[in-house]
Amino acid sequence: MSSNKPTFELTRRGFMAGTAGFGVMSAAGLIGMPALAADEKPKKGGVLKLGIGGGSTTDNFDPRILKDWVPVNQAYMVMNGLVEIDANNNAVPELFESWETKPGAVEWTFKVRQGVTFHNGKSLTADDIIYSLNLHRGETSSGARSVAAQFADVAKVSESEIKITLTSGNADLPYILSDYHFLVVPDGWTDFNKPVGTGPFVYDTYQPGVRARFKRNESYWKPNAAWVDAVEVIVINDISARTNAMMSGQVHAINQLDFKTVDLLKRNPNLNIVQSAGGQHFTFLMDCTHAPFTDNNIRLAVKHAIDREQLLKTALRGYGRIGNDHPIPSTDPFYAADLPQRPYDPEKSKFYLKQAGLDNLKLTLSASDAAFSGAVDAAAIFRTGAAASGIDVSIKREPADGYWDNVWMKAPFCMSYWGGRPTADQMLTIAYSSTSAQNDTHWKNEKFDAKLLEARALLDNQKRKEIYAELQGLISNEGGAMIPMFGDYLDATSKKLKGVTTHPMFNFMGARLAEKVWLES
Repeated sequence: MSSNKPTFELTRRGFMAGTAGFGVMSAAGLIGMPALAADEKPKKGGVLKLGIGGGSTTDNFDPRILKDWVPVNQAYMVMNGLVEIDANNNAVPELFESWETKPGAVEWTFKVRQGVTFHNGKSLTADDIIYSLNLHRGETSSGARSVAAQFADVAKVSESEIKITLTSGNADLPYILSDYHFLVVPDGWTDFNKPVGTGPFVYDTYQPGVRARFKRNESYWKPNAAWVDAVEVIVINDISARTNAMMSGQVHAINQLDFKTVDLLKRNPNLNIVQSAGGQHFTFLMDCTHAPFTDNNIRLAVKHAIDREQLLKTALRGYGRIGNDHPIPSTDPFYAADLPQRPYDPEKSKFYLKQAGLDNLKLTLSASDAAFSGAVDAAAIFRTGAAASGIDVSIKREPADGYWDNVWMKAPFCMSYWGGRPTADQMLTIAYSSTSAQNDTHWKNEKFDAKLLEARALLDNQKRKEIYAELQGLISNEGGAMIPMFGDYLDATSKKLKGVTTHPMFNFMGARLAEKVWLES
């Protein structure tokens, strides 16, 4: 068995990775980075300065509670995952060196990479990985709890091998283990304000929600990585300030560009714009346990009251695609292409209000650009469109700092985003299964849970596709998330920064930019 391909690569996974990778990268390649010139060889040295939006004073490095761009990027600087998603949407080995499964994909054996050392000098063993996986199992606040619930047993075979037994078969397990929550810390580690990992950089200084500094790990196990001497992260949640920092040369890269200023930034001869298409989608969340959203008629009234075309054109300036109130992008091989697109229809919205016994409705929408760049503008566009349906929307502007702790999953009607996941099963499980700690609409549906479990164990892709289409329909027609649009990942980088590529997973090359790029001398 090759060290970088699971044994079933040419069966299910060959189809999944090939199809998904082709769709994603074809879209991303429309506007991407130019290919590296032959003489652009990586160089060591320099301090990489990143201006990142998506940070809070409540952040830390606990893998269980990573929620936003700053903590996820910083965590990947210090820690490694078990499996990485590459630029073609393939699952490739990281701290798991290789893997194989028995027929049925219930019992999996993983080889632990040898010769890897934590920043404190401890050698990586199977015990560290088992401890890190168990952080997300059982009674835990982990965002990966619902995903880890599939692990019936995680057992040590030897110092260099572990066995994961699932509750039912899942050929997607290597993809599941790429989740950014499954980062590896030493066995028994609990001090997540001062993290120790095996990653490309070592924790130096840290002010949550303000700034952080990381020094190169001189004994990093990956070849051709960690080129810069240090990384400085400056948290800049305000998009205008972030853009100004980029324009003035204070930082080498920024994430989450303002969709309204992308075309202007493209004219700057000192900058590159990195545009990647993927599963990022923007959501209006209705708490299904909180009146009036306990009534699906109200949820449907809201879903018909938004002008998606106008939103895409105005809020995203066309840098994305229309959404249909479910989280699976059109680039996914299991996308439900036959599901009718929900239109903007004030009359149908009024019909559903009447079904709920109402002639009009007043709602308060909690909004902040912490949710996504342009979220407050999107809220205003929704308010205007919803008025024709008899829905009066008041916008409550929330501060960016603390948004994910104080508003998300607490306010009955608020805005959010998802970065997408590499497989349909992972996206549906983590955001919509009844037991997920990140089910942010609090929607529970027994039929959905049962069908999700059924699809996960199937190796017949056509049958699986049929079930996933049914699940997308359930979310679209009954769920609490209004998902009007998918947005491209948009970053800006200095032309002095080399090695940057597009990526189907998240901004900043799947949140791993720091370890892969280098600075021009």
